[in-house]
Amino acid sequence: MLEVRNLSVTSDGKVIARDVSFTVAPGEVTALLGPNGAGKSEIVLTIAGMQAPISGTVRADGIQLTAQNPSYVRKSGVAIVPEGHVVLTELSVEDNLLAAGSLRPNELKSCVDDVFSIFPELAERKSQLAGSLSGGQQQMLAIGHALVARPKYLIIDEMSLGLAPLIVKRLISVVVELKKKGVGVVLIEQFAELALSIAENALVLRNGEVRFSGAAETLLQDPKLLNAAYFGQ
Repeated sequence: MLEVRNLSVTSDGKVIARDVSFTVAPGEVTALLGPNGAGKSEIVLTIAGMQAPISGTVRADGIQLTAQNPSYVRKSGVAIVPEGHVVLTELSVEDNLLAAGSLRPNELKSCVDDVFSIFPELAERKSQLAGSLSGGQQQMLAIGHALVARPKYLIIDEMSLGLAPLIVKRLISVVVELKKKGVGVVLIEQFAELALSIAENALVLRNGEVRFSGAAETLLQDPKLLNAAYFGQ
């Protein structure tokens, strides 16, 4: 299980999230929701080892990840898909995946083949420069960057940002398939109802504090509660 306990993090020297706790079990999705500026991305950066927390702990299957470097976090089975369709624009699709798969040198070809089986759209463009892909294809490749490490836990920050509804639907179907394969997923998503529809658990942040923590179904069935958690109304 991926466990985040009492995590407090900063941005530009200011505390932006306080005492955030949640867990992610294998084969389950935890939706991490909240308005812009709630501290979601900073929590992702902290879990990824990109910054140290003020306090709190992060563990994956009992392994202490708090304040470890990104390579250690990735080797421990936690992969991050950062916000913004981040890819190596000057490399081909295939070379992007090869570069991202350095942690599994003896399994690299099969790891890349796995990504191509999940995203045949990328297999058709494996020789194309990543910078020339559409936004949706770049997001597929960004997710592929994480999947080539065969993670136990996957954290996806703002998966649908700037993408057409048809592409979002396609990506959601991939998350569902990953669930079935036993991958635990943290999904940070601007379309709350979409995330809640495939999640078991949900956490809502507002002004850096947890306003709801519980079953996703509870929020999905009570829009007023979701609105109150988001906006305090």
